[in-house]
Amino acid sequence: MENGLVGSEGEVTSRITIKGILSLIMESIEEGDGDGERKKRVISLGMGDPSAYSCFQPPDVAPQAVVETLQSDRFNGYSPTVGLPQARRAIAEYLSNDLPYKLSPDDVFITSGCTQAIDVVLSLLARPGANILLPRPGFPIYNLSASFRHLEVRHFDLLPERGWEVDLDGIESLADHNTVAIVIINPGNPCGNVYSEQHLKMIAEAAKKLRTLVIADEVYGHLAFGDTPFVPMGKYGSIAPVLTLGSLSKRWIVPGWRLGWLVTTDPSGLFRKPKVVERMTKYFDTLGGPATFIQAAVPRILEQTDETFFENTISILEHGLDICCSRIKDIPCLTCPQKPRGSMAMMVKLNLSLLEDISDDIDFCFKLAKEELVIILPGIAVGLKNWIRVTFAADSSSLEEGMGRIKSFCLRHAKQTGNM
Repeated sequence: MENGLVGSEGEVTSRITIKGILSLIMESIEEGDGDGERKKRVISLGMGDPSAYSCFQPPDVAPQAVVETLQSDRFNGYSPTVGLPQARRAIAEYLSNDLPYKLSPDDVFITSGCTQAIDVVLSLLARPGANILLPRPGFPIYNLSASFRHLEVRHFDLLPERGWEVDLDGIESLADHNTVAIVIINPGNPCGNVYSEQHLKMIAEAAKKLRTLVIADEVYGHLAFGDTPFVPMGKYGSIAPVLTLGSLSKRWIVPGWRLGWLVTTDPSGLFRKPKVVERMTKYFDTLGGPATFIQAAVPRILEQTDETFFENTISILEHGLDICCSRIKDIPCLTCPQKPRGSMAMMVKLNLSLLEDISDDIDFCFKLAKEELVIILPGIAVGLKNWIRVTFAADSSSLEEGMGRIKSFCLRHAKQTGNM
């Protein structure tokens, strides 16, 4: 295929981002459109940006707090490179609510979204010969950042038949004395998994055995539904040190504000050693964080957002998920081995043996976009060939129509001898 996505072995390169892939798919729609007038709207179920749909709005207190801090004229200057003290304190208190110990403001470093937190952590851990263990499927920014930092990437599998749990045996076989961290994304992107307390404890014990730390990506923290509540990895920081990454973006529906954090959830104090703190602080001296007036609004946003706002967000997500799962059951070439329990996306397996003229997941997504104007992400972009990632953070009508078009596409490309 000449779409710029596949390398010599037919895999997406680690230098391609989700945004880059979705942009290429969108470009293919524009090229195919020609001079004709579109008869259908484009439906994007590929990008995890809930703010793109009007059913998702930030809580009223969030923009109000930002407007007030901006209009106060008190936050037009630079903030400390590690973040405003009041923002660090508020985040420490917010995260401490779910932990068996109290975090200090000094444990918190403010970043420009979770993406910068990822890059900071990997930069600090990088050294000659070092390797990092990443989940497959997983968020590709880790691969991209690791490649720039010359960190060797070793992938461990998430097991779909076990709710996308971590293959702990696989971790032990991959790790060695040069392993600097294990990355855990919970609630999961792209799988929608939510790990139990028991599984998180087993991960911490594995990290302890391997003498490494855990990077806990919790950008979807508390966006959990079903019978498995969200539990932060930091709860087991006394077993193995944990660096927790998070942001306002998903839970408060403000991804464009780029307000994230890197937090040392480490009651044993490994990260409080003078040389470690000094190195982290000096690294932040080279960075620029989020706008100062947005940082200044953080305490009010965290403290005054009504619980009903979060309940409403989860209700919308659950309804969207139910629509997707129901429609997928009616499409024989698609299966979802595990109904998501959180986050905003799900992995769906393709059965290519039931389809004509579809070579792989990339081909499926490009042809779907051209023929039906529905954009989804090929699974290879997150490390899983011949799967697709569907985002259910959209309004009901878009999901109904989008899934209907996917069904029409699959029927049109069904093998005549198949069961479709």
